[in-house]
Amino acid sequence: MSDKVIAISGGFGILGEAAVKAALSKGWTVVAIDRADAPRETFPDGVDQRGGVDLTNAEATADLFNAIVEKHGRLDALLNIAGGFRWETLEDGSIESWDFLYEINVKTAVTACKMALPYLKAAPAGRIVNVGAAGALKAGMGMGAYGASKSGVMRLTEALAEELKSTNVTVNAVLPSIIDTPQNRQDMPDADPEIWVKPADLASVMLFLASDEARAITGALVPVTGKV
Repeated sequence: MSDKVIAISGGFGILGEAAVKAALSKGWTVVAIDRADAPRETFPDGVDQRGGVDLTNAEATADLFNAIVEKHGRLDALLNIAGGFRWETLEDGSIESWDFLYEINVKTAVTACKMALPYLKAAPAGRIVNVGAAGALKAGMGMGAYGASKSGVMRLTEALAEELKSTNVTVNAVLPSIIDTPQNRQDMPDADPEIWVKPADLASVMLFLASDEARAITGALVPVTGKV
């Protein structure tokens, strides 16, 4: 069993749950963070569930990480999975969508990184793994706001990795294509979900980047695109 502690934002979602299970399988102590209040009944006993957390609020996020370290004694890794998606064209969409996606994709990651950083730097090998998007490399129609927000996450990853090169903390991001979730299957009923990225497979890549074996990797944007 490992004595390492990992915090997973967006921990109550589909990918978050997959990451929780992957971390548990490696013996990590897991803290699942989410804006939703209701805990996940599917989680095994021992997962520290922190619901009702607004990661865009700096003070609340600072209090959260302080409480995590007070309870568990350390913080070794942060997976920033919290976020969301919205497809709409600029002509028919709303300006508010750009603000919304910035808040839930970029600001949550920025705030969590900043408030977790002192504890990650105190760990023997701190790790930050963010979720960008393959669709942010070249945004298609209706992907402007989403692509811009995920591009922000990717630039955060690169800049923070450079900032922390003299420390023990690495910062990387995964760039998934379409993730095989019930919502995506509902939204794209004619697509073949077998070519999409399985949440468990994406979680495995994230846990590798959070591991000691990934010590030589920082500032990487890792495509995880299945067979799309």
